[in-house]
Amino acid sequence: MIFDLIGLPIIAVITSIPALLATASVPFAVLSAPPDRHARIRRRYVAGGFFLSFFGVWMMGFGAWAAREDTRYGIIDWATITLATLAGGGLLVFGLGPFAAWSLEILGRYAERLPLPVRLAARDLAGRRATTAPAITLTMLATAFGIALTIIAVGFTAQLRAEYVPRARPGTLLVGHFPAEHVGTVRAAIQRELPGVPITQSETPGEDRYFDARAKNVYLTEESMYSSEVIGDETLLRYLTGDRSTPYDEGTAVVITAADVKVDSVNLIGMDEPQKIKTIPAIVARTADPQMETIFVPAKLVRDLGYRLEPEELIVDPSLRRISAGEQERLDGRLGGVADTYVERGYQPSTGWMIVAAAALLVALGCACAAGGGKATSSRPGRVLRRAGGGSAATFRWFGASRAGLSALCGTVLGAVAGCPIGMLLMWPLTATTSWDSPPRVSFETPWPTIAAVVVALPVLAAALGGLFAREPAGSAPGPEKAP
Repeated sequence: MIFDLIGLPIIAVITSIPALLATASVPFAVLSAPPDRHARIRRRYVAGGFFLSFFGVWMMGFGAWAAREDTRYGIIDWATITLATLAGGGLLVFGLGPFAAWSLEILGRYAERLPLPVRLAARDLAGRRATTAPAITLTMLATAFGIALTIIAVGFTAQLRAEYVPRARPGTLLVGHFPAEHVGTVRAAIQRELPGVPITQSETPGEDRYFDARAKNVYLTEESMYSSEVIGDETLLRYLTGDRSTPYDEGTAVVITAADVKVDSVNLIGMDEPQKIKTIPAIVARTADPQMETIFVPAKLVRDLGYRLEPEELIVDPSLRRISAGEQERLDGRLGGVADTYVERGYQPSTGWMIVAAAALLVALGCACAAGGGKATSSRPGRVLRRAGGGSAATFRWFGASRAGLSALCGTVLGAVAGCPIGMLLMWPLTATTSWDSPPRVSFETPWPTIAAVVVALPVLAAALGGLFAREPAGSAPGPEKAP
């Protein structure tokens, strides 16, 4: 509880500072946009924004460099590095504020060779930068957040997948965490839901009795899902090895390992007074899966040593029957909370971040359409489009689509320029080790195809919506004015 109370203010500070810096890019864009449509943006705004963005990238690079080691970081060190990296991301976005108006200025200046509707749309956006620049900056903010979140989520998924340790063979049903006196009830519930399915069980001496099995030159790897020996009968041995022909003897232990070792005996160790050590014969069963390595001890042999065994887990072998999600749900209903069920389906990545990223991109799309909409700066585009298109509605739709598409293109490109380094560099402090048992990092794969799809799809969707909802610009009947 104390850690939670301390951690909440730290998280609030870490997230609020970069958020304030990023949102400040909108008033910075308003300040840098000239009110006169014929005036150019002051270069000191662009130069100042470039310096701030460069310094922000440097801060993020420093944070990533400081968190590069696969060693344990203290909570204060981690919070400092993360705050510096996030603040650098906020500075990067803040410095890009004037670039919205500058990109519109460049579009309007170099639109001479573009088709007529696109040329008029570029000039119209550049002519009202005081209103379009803030909307494009909001598009940049939402796009940068969505892209950075996607990069971080993909990196975290790879890290969590590498850290994942399965509890059983793929497809195995495990039923556990039930009192020993309810084992009959649990078995009956499984049989009612899965008629005729063979059920095996692992057993344990109980929490009040110590028991251990050791073999010379045999060490369980960190990848193994079993931290100690496994006690059971012949059906459990068949499940562990995945081989129905594995020999079984009630007085012989089986060392299941992927290593090339020879074992002819196993020591059984108890903590009774005096400590008991019994040596029993053993054989080796090879497995290609290091995660299944363990030492199997027949249950009868352990009972003969004076131990009273209790059921630990009931197991349904996937080679005999695979359990669907619906069957597991119905079995949970039959058990009524008496026991917990688990089906090993491998690592299941979280998809909740996709909803947040999609919402951010929808906000970016809405801001781009808002920037591309609105009233034209003059009635001239309407007159020119009427004369060039012969009064056709398609010409006006191309004009509306061009305005929305160009505004989305400016905001999306700026968002990708900000979101990619933020996501790629922020991954380092976010995956820094803060506990002793955390595994080392895995390589981070940047989802470039997804990022490219976002940069292409947003302007196309904005253009489609802009053309669909385009309204004819106000203006008088076409006159003698020539098209530009």
